[in-house]
Amino acid sequence: MPPSPSLGPIRQVGYVVDDLDAALANWVELGVGPWFVLRRIAQQADYRGDPRDVTISIALANSGELQLELIQQHGETPSIYTEFLDDRGAGFHQFAYWPDDFDAALGAVRDAGWPVVWSSAEEGGVRYAYAEPPAGVATVVELMEFTEVTEGLAKFVREAADGWDGSEPIRPLN
Repeated sequence: MPPSPSLGPIRQVGYVVDDLDAALANWVELGVGPWFVLRRIAQQADYRGDPRDVTISIALANSGELQLELIQQHGETPSIYTEFLDDRGAGFHQFAYWPDDFDAALGAVRDAGWPVVWSSAEEGGVRYAYAEPPAGVATVVELMEFTEVTEGLAKFVREAADGWDGSEPIRPLN
């Protein structure tokens, strides 16, 4: 078996949920926030080799340096999210890495034999890929292209969490 690729530090932990608002309430009760929410965004991706159009809502918050992501898919279109919910129910889904060199990291994952099961299909957007690692630590590992846009959003979310006083726990971004 090829060695596992070195992808850098885990930057995000992702959860797939079937009710975003209920999940947000649970995390806020734990003192995590504020949450920045994007509702009903269209996403085009390749799912196990087939193109898919899905609509998702996501929420982002930080706990220290670690970013948390909640993902709810709207509708039943087959995807990495509906597959997870059908197999396991809502819960922990992925670790995410933000490699400096996305192409090299994706190549290393493929060279290690990790199947890419969900990846961006939109031209001009931030690229991402979900791969299935051989170890059972996570269902999938996400690679997200680290650009000025993703870096800026990560910094914005992290800084909002620093010293958060509990006010405005849910903050819409769209």
